[in-house]
Amino acid sequence: MQDVEKICELGRAVIETEAAMVKALTSRINIDFVKACQHLLACTGRIIVMGMGKSGHIGKKIAATFASTGSPAFFIHPGEAKHGDFGMITRDDVLLAISHSGETDELLAILPFIKRLGICLISLTGNPQSTLAKAAMIHIDVSVEKEACPLGLAPTSSTTAALVMGDALAISLLVRRGFTAEDFALSHPGGILGRRLLLRVDEIMHTGDAIPKVDLDAFLKTALVEITHKKLGMTTVVDQDNQLAGIFTDGDVRRAFDNNADVHQTVIHHVMTKNPRIIPPGTLAAEALRIMESHKITALIITNDQNNPVGVVHLHDILRAGLT
Repeated sequence: MQDVEKICELGRAVIETEAAMVKALTSRINIDFVKACQHLLACTGRIIVMGMGKSGHIGKKIAATFASTGSPAFFIHPGEAKHGDFGMITRDDVLLAISHSGETDELLAILPFIKRLGICLISLTGNPQSTLAKAAMIHIDVSVEKEACPLGLAPTSSTTAALVMGDALAISLLVRRGFTAEDFALSHPGGILGRRLLLRVDEIMHTGDAIPKVDLDAFLKTALVEITHKKLGMTTVVDQDNQLAGIFTDGDVRRAFDNNADVHQTVIHHVMTKNPRIIPPGTLAAEALRIMESHKITALIITNDQNNPVGVVHLHDILRAGLT
């Protein structure tokens, strides 16, 4: 048990140290941060992110966050930049260089080429007096008082600080650009996030002859046949103008039989559920799922402005679409 508690103490100490180092960054959100955001917003090319070692790993994540939140960006390895990849950078780009020491050889080696192109260089370093910090047009201080590593060697607090500052830049740009949830979904079309924000019931609902439908004066037997044939566990009930009057579900079937309803004599409007849950066309499938879950139902009717049923979406349709 002592071993268990000791390990837990070590884990908590790391988190507490890094949390304290991150909190200290709030004082660095100053005019330099504002200038960096302004240059990144004004960039007509791409945001190029560079870093070596652990800073490189952090740089890749920051570049990915920029790209997915409306600021075109990609990562270039500084070593590869010296061997041809620098040709990927244009005069319209902005370069974000990350180095804890500010003295990373591979980054310093390409400074003359950056100056020759005349592109804006923004640096994130832990040393405002470093060569990289002084060469940059804008420097953001991401220094930390101590690493979470008890040896003070493994980049821990320092890499976390750089990552958090990168997130602060990316999200500030997101808000200033007016980036919307739909814009975000367009950057993530293949995942659940994209499907949740893009998929609408119109794309998965049953329409036309596939809509279960019976008239108000139909007998219970007719409704049961329609439910069985359309396989959605329900049927809509419409009046003579094809306006929705109610719904008859599997649950209504059980209640009707509990009351000894005669399938040949019982008229559907006596046993249907009036005022069923409806949604308009264009509703997000995620919203349809939320309504189903909150009301413990398995199907929703989609109606137009004239209250005509134009579709039915079942819980299984949403599941097949991979929304959950």
